[in-house]
Amino acid sequence: MYVTPEQIQATNKANLEAILSLASTQFAAIEKFASLNANAVKTVFEDSIANARALAGAKDVQELVNLQSTFAQPAIEKAIAYSRSVYEFATETGTEISKVAERRVAEWNENFVSLLDKAAKNAPAGSDVAVSAVKQMIAAANSAYDNFSKVAKQATEIAEANVSAATETVKGLAKAKKAA
Repeated sequence: MYVTPEQIQATNKANLEAILSLASTQFAAIEKFASLNANAVKTVFEDSIANARALAGAKDVQELVNLQSTFAQPAIEKAIAYSRSVYEFATETGTEISKVAERRVAEWNENFVSLLDKAAKNAPAGSDVAVSAVKQMIAAANSAYDNFSKVAKQATEIAEANVSAATETVKGLAKAKKAA
């Protein structure tokens, strides 16, 4: 059993495509994060200027205190929106990377089992027990990986639910404070 140049070329091409896909995903995430941060800094700067102007125009201490208390609510809402945006694209990026990894693992498993089958055909008598054991180990590893993936997805769903619940709680508290 020999590895042909075509097989090497195909493997190299698949590996290069996987690396380029990961790099693309990471670059898109960095680009989104940079844009989000630039917008956040711009908004904070503009809000700070507007708040400073409003405070400078206060006629007495009571107005100054009232103005300061009105600045907190929009800042909290913007911080929540920022956190949610960061969480969302971090989750999206993680999902994309997981998809690439899952595809590569599936391809690797398929290629390895195929190679194992070819080797078993040329192996001496009695070696089929060892080949069978290796195949069972691969099946067990795949099963463990699938279980891990399911648990990770469930954890992500729970985290998303918790983030949504926390966001709604903070918004509810802010509305209650504003109404009071």
